[in-house]
Amino acid sequence: MTARITAKRIEQTLRERLDAVEAIIQDVSNGCGTSFRCKIVSERFANLNMLARHRLVNSILKSEIESLHAFSQEDYTPEEWNKLKEIA
Repeated sequence: MTARITAKRIEQTLRERLDAVEAIIQDVSNGCGTSFRCKIVSERFANLNMLARHRLVNSILKSEIESLHAFSQEDYTPEEWNKLKEIA
């Protein structure tokens, strides 16, 4: 039996394996741990288009994503994230 997927587990994996400086993980399955929405900020996204960023995250979270019903992600470089925060 595999361990239950949690927002904390996803965040920890992203911080360790992607060097994410920000990882906002939201369980959108009412606590069931089957659907997550993520905002991820990492310098490793620099010079990558959206598809390449998604593939990178998907490869890092491969084992977790296999157990989920739904997973969405928004990926930003620190510069993009700071500009987005200025607008808000």
